[in-house]
Amino acid sequence: MHASGAVDPFSLYKGSEKEEIMRITSLVIVLVAATALAALGQEGTIEEAKHGAKKAGETIKNGLETVGEKTKETAETVGRKTKETAETVGEKTKEGAKAAGRKSKKTSRKAKAQTTDERSTNREPNTPSPNDR
Repeated sequence: MHASGAVDPFSLYKGSEKEEIMRITSLVIVLVAATALAALGQEGTIEEAKHGAKKAGETIKNGLETVGEKTKETAETVGRKTKETAETVGEKTKEGAKAAGRKSKKTSRKAKAQTTDERSTNREPNTPSPNDR
């Protein structure tokens, strides 16, 4: 303290050499501990970021696998439907060809019958007519 009764702020730091070394040592220990805690905190944050990235990667991978499965299922369905449609079209074409063949045969028979009828009506009788003698 001063003669004026005021407290000297630097008097708190005055002391024996041993006390000053202890204070400096304590300050260094506090700074090292604070730095270590900050580093550990950052490492924990890095680990959390790694974990988050890994989890996001797994989510994306799972999403892509699901998309792949859905695409495969869709492709199989489209293939199956295309095959069914082709078979149906093939059957209808075959039926149409058979029907056309039947109609063609029927038309052919009709034409043949008409030709035969026309020939038979245009024939001359086998017996000679009285004028031919």
